[in-house]
Amino acid sequence: MKAVVVHGAGDLRVDERPEPVAGPGEVLVAMEWGGICGSDVAYWKNGASGTASLTHPLVLGHEVAGRVAALGPGVTGPEVGTPVTVHPAELVGDGHLPDRIAGRTNLYPHVRYFGSAAFDPHTDGGFSGLRAVRAEQLRALPTGVDTLSGALAEPLAVAMHAVFRAGDLRGRTVLVNGAGPIGSLVVAAAKHAGAATVVASDIAEVSLDVARAMGADETVDVSVGSLPDDVEIVFEASGAPAALGSVLRATARGGTLVQVGNLPGAAVSAALGDLVTREITWIGSYRFVEEISDALAAMAAGLDVTPVISHRFPIDAAADALAVAAAPGSSKVMLELS
Repeated sequence: MKAVVVHGAGDLRVDERPEPVAGPGEVLVAMEWGGICGSDVAYWKNGASGTASLTHPLVLGHEVAGRVAALGPGVTGPEVGTPVTVHPAELVGDGHLPDRIAGRTNLYPHVRYFGSAAFDPHTDGGFSGLRAVRAEQLRALPTGVDTLSGALAEPLAVAMHAVFRAGDLRGRTVLVNGAGPIGSLVVAAAKHAGAATVVASDIAEVSLDVARAMGADETVDVSVGSLPDDVEIVFEASGAPAALGSVLRATARGGTLVQVGNLPGAAVSAALGDLVTREITWIGSYRFVEEISDALAAMAAGLDVTPVISHRFPIDAAADALAVAAAPGSSKVMLELS
């Protein structure tokens, strides 16, 4: 079978690999679609994503969907042919968490994640023709949700978790700074959660076009304009330290800022004084818990997230797909894996 494998920084190949077999407790999935994430791009460009560095080749991809091809020993469902997506996280160890964060499995310290080099051996992702997946990680797609949309359930879950962290949005005005794929999905998730007005900001007009297609009521091109004032709930989705000062200033006194864009792990320079003087609540948002099921339910109820897709490529053109995903002018880039 074909698999999209990063061998090192700048070294991406579509390799032929043996077809896997579903072991005990596993389900074999014939993958159909995969979405390229910033971490996939980072492994390709840098040989690392965050603190995780490649020590041997890695199959990329954690935003995937396909159909059940076979059941391993001891597995009774789902039926062969069922369209599914994957919760990419598998806890390593006993799964125990302190009472203060009970149930928040996204904060568990040892997690194997699809397409991640955090462990050695690494955890291969799903950018391949077939992938054996633990049965409990599968989520059946609801009627009316195809596998193209199903591959967007994982990033939508990230956005929905950020919205959950912000609290009740019904009837409120929200600012989303950064209209890349995650920011645009936060726009959609905020509108789905009942926000009255969602303002999206970015430096790229093409990203603002996507945000509008995803439900943004207003947009701001911050390359030529300023963020609005006194917004009660703000989502920072750009991950750009240089934006933090203006985003804090846009947050209302006593307001809430949810940081969903990944910030650098190294020291950065940022103007943070308003965090104190405006008594802003700054909340981190990391991956998700079970919001992937909420994402599928929202899609089944009519939430269309396909406007976030800007490009589609066949698996043989994976190198071109990652190059497009890394360049300005794209939103969510999808790989056809079947």
